[in-house]
Order: sequence, then C-alpha cells, then structure tokens
Amino acid sequence: MGPGIADLGPSLHLVRHGEVDNPGHLVYGDLPRFGLTSAGRRQAMAAARHLSRRPIERVVCSPLMRAVSTAWAIGSRHGLVPEIDPRLTEWSLNPAWRGRSWDDLPGLFPGQVEAYLADPTTLDFVTETIHLVGQRVVAAIEEAWDGRIDRWEDVVIVFHQDPMETAGRLLTGRGFDDYHAAKPDHGAVISMAPRWAEKLRWRP
Repeated sequence: MGPGIADLGPSLHLVRHGEVDNPGHLVYGDLPRFGLTSAGRRQAMAAARHLSRRPIERVVCSPLMRAVSTAWAIGSRHGLVPEIDPRLTEWSLNPAWRGRSWDDLPGLFPGQVEAYLADPTTLDFVTETIHLVGQRVVAAIEEAWDGRIDRWEDVVIVFHQDPMETAGRLLTGRGFDDYHAAKPDHGAVISMAPRWAEKLRWRP
C-alpha cells in the first residue's frame, strides 16, 4: 500500500474540476458560464475533504466557472481565496467546435475527433498545439510553486482534463503515446512531490 494523503511531504496537488452542467452534450471548451452539476459540487466537496488534512498555502485555478467553483470548495477549508491564472484555462482545440454537440462533430469536421483521439500531438486544425498548452500550464504551476512563502506547505492547482493530463506528463517526463489511457476524472486529485514525482492519485 502506498502513502496516504496525510503521509506526504510538501506537495503539489493537481485537481480536475467537478462534473459540468451540460445537458446538451456541447463542446464547451473555454466558453464561459458552464458551472457544476449537483454531482459536480459533491465531487468538489469530496476533493476538499480529501485535501483538508494538508497544509495548503495557495489555491490557484483556471478562470472558468467550473474550476473557480471547485477551487472555492477547496480553499474555503483553509481560509484561502483562490487565485485565478488565465494560463490554466482549457485547451480549446478547434474553436469552431465550441457550442456544438459532440454528436455533430464527425459530420461537421470529418476526421478531426478521430485524429485527436489517435494522436493529440500532430493535429493540423488546432489554434494551440498540445505542446503550447503544456508550456503555459507548466509555467503557471512552476510560478505558483516557487511563489510559496512557507516551503513546507502545499499548492493546489484546479483546472481541466487535457491541461492537467498534459502538465502531469511534462512535469514527470512522460511521453504522449498513451495520452488518453488514464486521464483524470471529474474531481480527481494527483499529488506530486517536488520536482516532480507522482505520489498519489485519488478520485471521488
């Protein structure tokens, strides 16, 4: 059995926001005003409870509503107001997808979803490559970590599935061959020790 959350040393915690209220099954990407479902709020509170025994000093999040709501659930247990960093926003992939149903994408943009699922590193239709996503997200994470006052306390980063998966791979030196194999679920927490090793995965 690996370490529990209370057994870790100073840690960086990467958190995916809770489930999104999206009854139309739309591609919301970085569109505003997509909040959490009731299940998503429960997931956010579960992540907050999971992290409640940690000495958290900073909670930094994407500016999108679903991430901010999740960050508030975590920060409130520690008397912290989440800090918003635009670099942590969602990967928009093809902006033309936004606001459309996922079910309609294959007919509207033939081959694009299949290409994303096959190899996200070689897409010719995106306005931001996965490597650029990684650069901006990792820069935000490193800045948040290095900006601590107490080097024995933790930092929480709340953001989105693809940026979180990309950041975790870049920070730990993993490649992208199995990118879609085990991406973080809603409310999932990946706890990492500096610099950088994954120590614990948790999901509600």
